[in-house]
Formats: sequence, structure tokens, C-alpha cells
Amino acid sequence: MADPYHNNIYHQGDGDSYGTYGQGGQDGYGYQTDYPPQEEDAASDATEGHDEEDQIYEGEYQGIPHPDEVKAARRAARAKARTVGDTVSDQEELAEQYEDIMEDCGHGKFQWTLFVVLGLALMADSVECFVVALVLPSAEKDMCLSHAEKGMLGLIVFLGMMFGAFIWGGLADKVGRRKCLIIVLAMNCISAFFSSFAQGYGFFLFFRLFSGIGIGGSVPIVYAYFSEFLQMDKRGEHLSWLCMFWMMGGIYASFTAWGIIPRYGWGFSMGTEFQFHSWRVFILVCALPSIAAFVGLIFMPESPRFLLENAKHDEAWMILKQVHDTNWRAKGEPERVFTVTQIKVPKTQEDEFIEIQSATGTAFQRWVVRTLTLTKLVMKNVLSLFGRDLRLATLLMAIIWFTMAFSFYGLSVWFPDMIKHLQHEEYESKVKVFHREKVEQFHFNFSLENQVHKEGEYINDKFIDIEMKSVKFEDSLFLDCFFENIRSTETTFENCTIRRTVFYDTDLYEEKFIDCTFENVTFLQNKKGCHLDYDEENDVLVYLVSFLGSLAVLPGNIISALFMDKIGRIKIIGGSMLISAGCTFFLFLSFSQAAIIAWQCLFCGVSVAAWNGIQVITVELYPTSKRATAFGVLNAICKLAAILGSSIFASFVGITKVIPILLSFGALVGGGVLALKLPETREKVLL
Repeated sequence: MADPYHNNIYHQGDGDSYGTYGQGGQDGYGYQTDYPPQEEDAASDATEGHDEEDQIYEGEYQGIPHPDEVKAARRAARAKARTVGDTVSDQEELAEQYEDIMEDCGHGKFQWTLFVVLGLALMADSVECFVVALVLPSAEKDMCLSHAEKGMLGLIVFLGMMFGAFIWGGLADKVGRRKCLIIVLAMNCISAFFSSFAQGYGFFLFFRLFSGIGIGGSVPIVYAYFSEFLQMDKRGEHLSWLCMFWMMGGIYASFTAWGIIPRYGWGFSMGTEFQFHSWRVFILVCALPSIAAFVGLIFMPESPRFLLENAKHDEAWMILKQVHDTNWRAKGEPERVFTVTQIKVPKTQEDEFIEIQSATGTAFQRWVVRTLTLTKLVMKNVLSLFGRDLRLATLLMAIIWFTMAFSFYGLSVWFPDMIKHLQHEEYESKVKVFHREKVEQFHFNFSLENQVHKEGEYINDKFIDIEMKSVKFEDSLFLDCFFENIRSTETTFENCTIRRTVFYDTDLYEEKFIDCTFENVTFLQNKKGCHLDYDEENDVLVYLVSFLGSLAVLPGNIISALFMDKIGRIKIIGGSMLISAGCTFFLFLSFSQAAIIAWQCLFCGVSVAAWNGIQVITVELYPTSKRATAFGVLNAICKLAAILGSSIFASFVGITKVIPILLSFGALVGGGVLALKLPETREKVLL
């Protein structure tokens, strides 16, 4: 039978070959790391006058093993496992080879540079989740949104992210991690720009959907991409540190919203048809992480593990050499030589696209065939997640992702909505009620707020240059009155009789008069555009709750990163979800505004450890050819759960708190128990 791998051998320009990879060694798994002998004249000034025997490892007398000894011990253990255990598959052998190469490349400047670039991409995803919620109080006034339209705008981003995760996760396994990530970041930047200028609700909704489809693909790609540059003992910790950028995205969005949106002067207008208010400036500022990640990614290489999986040995070798040289040069050891000369690469099916490109037909026809072929390959990859080997892991992970997202996003919406509800109840408890008041020839030149006037009579009165906030007139009579330059918020007239009255330059529209009787009433030069019907006192609590909720995950992030590789992914996920379930019961103990904020911070701080563990184990459970696809499918399930959770939990605001608490508790307990059934992956090389 033909060997399913082909070997490529690299030589230096002077004819000396590097060490051989895949030959020799008593364990049947050779990996030559001895450096080629240097000429005497090649010794650097730093080492002049020192013999090799003089170079003593500093930790020798402290009982600390040398890093090279640790590497050798790990390789010997893996070789022993291969010898004693079952027959090693080609995929497993390639995974072992790649792990050894990454150990020799070390962890250093290259990984930290990539860490920052991919972290900015993850930060862009976080910002996208917060943008609509933060701008909605201003945008609803600016674009005259109904309650249904506000609800759709809140869900459309998650809907786009759901499709984006599925689509781009699948494409990243076929087209490449870097290429797909560049495209999704570009989509996010472009849609952010156009949505900030969109004046109509339809266009704004479309561009936010387009933005969600773009940035939704960033999370699956980022984790798959970064994990393939990490060695096994660094993977859990550094993937957890990467999650810190999601927290930073929430802080960035909340802080910039508080600093920009209340500044109404930060905008301009062109007549009455085009308004560019401060909340639109905020949307542009939120695109900065995407722009920064896009620029940084241009200078980053493709994942060599992905290239090897697709039989692109030459490109993979060059990138691995770049990683090796960058790291050791930064550590002050530029003399270290990349000793790998050959890497076994699986023979993959010939790329169907090559044949398509050379076929006859127009460019459009070739593009259609290529797109259909790519779609077929992606769907085939998705279906393979439910094959015999991966079916159980996929089902368990799908349930865990769903239960975690359902509870987390549901409570994330429910907490601030409950705070607003409590504020509204407190506000209504202070309402002033006036019965059968009779006011004649009076000039109202002061604002009216939180008042109810029942069966009143207003005769020959003037209401000029005032604001009416939460004012209701019931069964009242207005006779020979004059209203001028009125701004109103949540103000209505119910069952009123209005005679010989003039409304000049007001925003009192027909919908604010409910079952009223008009006799000789005149409306002149009514204010146009509901952007003028708003309360200038922005509710800073919206920004504060988002800021505190994001900042609260910092301790959980640090703890999970430090212990991810020490106690394992399974204990982190199961423990965090079960403790988070217990935190929800604290809501029964106290239910003030301050208590809700405190419980939200506690819940976010504990649950983030589960999120980190879920994302790490998702990367490690699946082979390279399916890693981004699996992450994309599971992340799409996560966004579906977010849509359901936020919709269901919000519907109980002001009705009952028992059902949301029990739903979140049940989901977290169920997901936490199932998480304990997952296999531990911290000692597993990436297949």
C-alpha cells in the first residue's frame, strides 16, 4: 500500500541539510534537535573565552530540571504511550510531530504579538454585543422606533452572529483561518461605517445584521487560529488569557458610551432629513478594535497546522521557521537553528478548485461552481461532527453551550431590565395627583413632571416654553387655552374636551390624545421628527451596569487562566456552572437595585470561568480539519440560546422573578452535571 504521506526535505543554500524529522531514534519517533556544528570563527563575542563545560544551568543546584530535559521527558512519555497503546494513526503521528516542533519553537514574542492582534478581534466581537443595547435609548428617539422595532433591533445582531459563526467557522477549515478572519473584520468595519450614517430604520437594521454576520465568525476563527500556535502545556492558560479581551470589549463599549452619547454637541445635521447625533459617533468609535485587528492581521501568517492539513508543506515550514527565529531572537539566542527538514504531510484529495479554474466557461460560471463546491465541502464537514467518533462529544458540547448561553444572556438582559422596572415603580410611587383643580388665566412657565390631573378645568390658560414629562390629563376641560413650544415625554390626554385651543410649535401629536373631543382646535407648525421627543437626562445607570458587569469577570478570568492547566477543563466548567447556579438563588434574598447589581457582578465573575473552559475544550476536542467548523456550529447554538434566553427572560420583567431564576438555575445545573461527563483534554495534543 502506498504511504499516505509525502515527505519534503529542505536544504540550506550551502548544501548542508538540517536535521531529519521523522527518522531514527529508539522510540520509533525520531526528531533530531542537535544543532549543526559551528565553525570556530563563527563563535560570537558573547561566548568568547568560555568553554561549553563552563556553561552551567543556573537551576542545577536547586533541583530545577533544565527546560530541554522537560521537553525530552514529555516526548519520551508520549513515545511510550504510542508504543504501549493502540496503533498510532497518521493523524495522531502528525499531531505528535507538530507538538514537538512547537515545543522547539518555544513560546515568546511571536505568540504574544499574535495574542494582541487576535485579542483585538475578540474585543470587536464583545463590543458588537453591547453596541445596540447602549445606543438604543437614543436611537429609538432618533428613528421613531416602536416597541416591536426596538425588540427586533436588539435581536438582529445575535441573529447575524449566529449565521456568521456557522458560515465563517466552516469556511475557515476550507479556505484558511487568516483569510476568513480578515474578511469578517472588514465586513464589521464597513457595516459599522454605513450603519452610523443610516437614517432609516430599515437600512440601519440591515447594516447591523451585516455587521453581525461578519463579526460572528471572529470567535470560532480566533480560538482555532491561536490554539494552533501554542504548545500543549501553554494552551489552556493562554487561551484563557485571550478571553480577557472579551471583558475589555465590554469595558471599552460602556466607557466610550458614557463619554460620547450624552454629548449632544458631538454631531451635525443637514436640514431635517439628515441627523448625525452623538450615538452615531459612538458606533464609529466602536469599530476601532476591528480596524486595529484588521491592520495587525495583515502582518500575521496563516496557521501552519492548517497548511499541513491541506498538504502545503513548503508554506508551513517557512512559517514555523519564522516563529522559531522570532522567538529565539527575542530571547537573545539568535544562534539557535531551526532543525526541522521534513514534516509528514497527509495526502489530501486533490483540490477541486484547481480543475474548476482551468475549465471552460465564463468567470461567473466558474465562480458559481466553485461556490457550490465549497458549500458542499463545508456542509459535509458539518455533518461529520455527528459521525460515530464525534457524535457524543458534539451533543454534550451543544447542550453545555446552549444551557450556559441561555442562562448567561438571559440574565444579562433581565438584570438591567429589572433595575429599570424597579426605578419605574419607585418613580410612579412619587406621582402627584390633582383632583378637580380649576385654573383660570394662568401662565404655566414651569415644567410639569410625574403628575396626574383628573377632572380639571383649564380656562384661558397659557402653556409656553415648558417640558411635560410623565404627565397625564384625564377627563379634563381645556377652554380658550394656548400651547406653545412644548416638549413632552410620556405625556397623554385621555377623555378630555378641548375647545377653542391653539397648539403652536409643539410635539403633541394625535396619538397623545386618547378618546378626546375637539371643538375649534388648531395645530400650527408641529415639531417634526421624534428625535426631538427625548429626555436629555441620560440614564447613566445603563452604562454603569454594563461597565460593572464587564469588570466583574476580571477575577474569574485570572483564576481560570492560572488553574486551567492545573486542575483541568472539566472541573473548571462543571464547578463554575454549579456555583453560578447557586448564585442565582441569592436573588430570592434581596431584591433592591443595589442588590441586583451586586448579584449580577457575582454571577458574571463566577460564570466567566465556565466560558473559558468551554472555549478551551471545544478547541481541543476536535481535529484540525473540523476545529473551526465545530466551534462555529457550537457558537451558533450559543447565539440561538442567547436570542431565546433574552426574549423569554425579558417577558417576565414586572410579572414574576421566580420563573427566570428557576430557568437559569435548572439550565446551569443540567449543563454543569453534563460537563463532568466530558473527557479531560489538558494532556492531549491537538489532532
